[in-house]
Amino acid sequence: MSEGIDQIGVDGMALPEGRQEELREWFRKRYTLGVRFNRWADMRVQRWEADGVEIMLPFRENLSGHTDLFHGGVLSALVDVTGGAAVVAGHDFAHGSMMSTVNLSVNYLVPARAPLVVAHGVCVKRGRRVNFSEVKVHDAEGRLCATGQVSLIVVGERPDLGAEFPE
Repeated sequence: MSEGIDQIGVDGMALPEGRQEELREWFRKRYTLGVRFNRWADMRVQRWEADGVEIMLPFRENLSGHTDLFHGGVLSALVDVTGGAAVVAGHDFAHGSMMSTVNLSVNYLVPARAPLVVAHGVCVKRGRRVNFSEVKVHDAEGRLCATGQVSLIVVGERPDLGAEFPE
């Protein structure tokens, strides 16, 4: 990270595109290495672009509801993480760097089976304070298992912005 990454400006002040990209890359790494739950669950960023993200989650017994099936709460967490990532991957950090989920809606369509699921998220509306994303979760066979909508609000600046992550 470049010096001064934690000083990203005042709400509404334009940031240079290089700084925006630096912050987006820091958040990409944070989603895999810096968020303890994501690391514990073994969520893996497969794609991180402003127009969409993909996060893969391999099956493990401690993520199951039944034999070889993901627990619904785990899928809900994956939808939340992916929806947030979809917003952050194209976010304008002049508006802030800390967000919080204010609404989460998940529709379970079919059981999500081992060996993995992949969540695809897109930000469908960006605002200065509130952002909206949509997520689709598919299993390894390509079946649509769940869909979701996530609303996030910008709540200020992250105090740990630019911190290093455990490897």
